Amino acid sequence: ALRCETELKSSRSQPTRLYNNERREYVVIVNGESVDTAGKSLAEYLKESGRNVAGIARIAVERNGEIVMKSEYNDVILADGDKVEIVTFMGGG
Repeated sequence: ALRCETELKSSRSQPTRLYNNERREYVVIVNGESVDTAGKSLAEYLKESGRNVAGIARIAVERNGEIVMKSEYNDVILADGDKVEIVTFMGGG
């Protein structure tokens, strides 16, 4: 059976997982920053990061170069190596 453990090398380094005693980095890149969120749905990440509180209509999300429809946020599971860009729209005048 595949055995998986999570550890942090330091407070500034990327998280790693141990798969059968083999180290492997696992991260999702969100707006250029490494985030430990692989395995979560996009909706879960948005809620946990506070981006989904003020109104879902004010953001747009791109995953690996493709726009993610708002209706798919619960179905999209973030995976190791995904690159996500989140844009927040601001009103003003």
